[in-house]
Amino acid sequence: MDESVTGKLQRLREILASLPSALVAYSGGVDSTLLAFVAREVLEERMKAVIVDSPLLPPRELERARRIASSLGLPLEVVQADELALPGFDRNPPDRCYACKGFRLGLLRDMADREGLVVLLEGANLDDAKAHRPGRRAAAEAGALSPLEEAGMTKADVRAAARGLGIPNWDAPSRPCLATRFPYGMSLQRELIAAVDAAEAELEAAGMREFRVRLDAPGEARIEVGTEEMALLDDEGGRYALVKKLGELGLRRVKLDLEGFRSGSMDEDRENRRCRILLEGGGPR
Repeated sequence: MDESVTGKLQRLREILASLPSALVAYSGGVDSTLLAFVAREVLEERMKAVIVDSPLLPPRELERARRIASSLGLPLEVVQADELALPGFDRNPPDRCYACKGFRLGLLRDMADREGLVVLLEGANLDDAKAHRPGRRAAAEAGALSPLEEAGMTKADVRAAARGLGIPNWDAPSRPCLATRFPYGMSLQRELIAAVDAAEAELEAAGMREFRVRLDAPGEARIEVGTEEMALLDDEGGRYALVKKLGELGLRRVKLDLEGFRSGSMDEDRENRRCRILLEGGGPR
């Protein structure tokens, strides 16, 4: 761990040490894991980590988050929520991230108040402050603090600090909620969400780490994968088996995005994407 990261990590400890007690909004990602780990180190019994389980969280991600928390000795509680029951949320409006985060942090704020935990913490880092993150406004309205950002930690700093502290998911790819796989305005139907989750599970089972299955229309998916994962799709036999499984999930058309994985691609011009068709009419190509 270099001196810059060490200094920021020390600043994070100082920020947390100034708090009387805290509830950490935990997701199992590296940001919230580092925050919860250091909060536990500094606040000891005066903190708790809480993860929100909902239809937008893949079950395998919840189980992974639980395992990580257990391995690190973090006190973790799971609360149930259903964003799809919010009025209008299933219509997938452009402010869905704001509505979702506001709903979740509201639940956690109430829980913190009931349990006498004074401060609500969330894991935004300094890079998030520079990106389009509608949830930041919801966090501010909920009175949640972002100690990683306050300590000046970028995503790279978070990963370096987590690695130095032996946190097992220090290099894990980000896995935002499943609603991000749908273009604004497309109905967030539970069966479509489940289909996207199942398709991503197949990509993971095929050995891929960095990927997204974006739904451009019901039954029509666009796959984004990282540079290393592209090589896995070069194998004709492996590609055929994977695409066949995607077809069995009800997808009738599957395209491979030739520009590869990138965050926020659903906000791009949809007409100018370079894609290769992998499946058409239920049959591999």
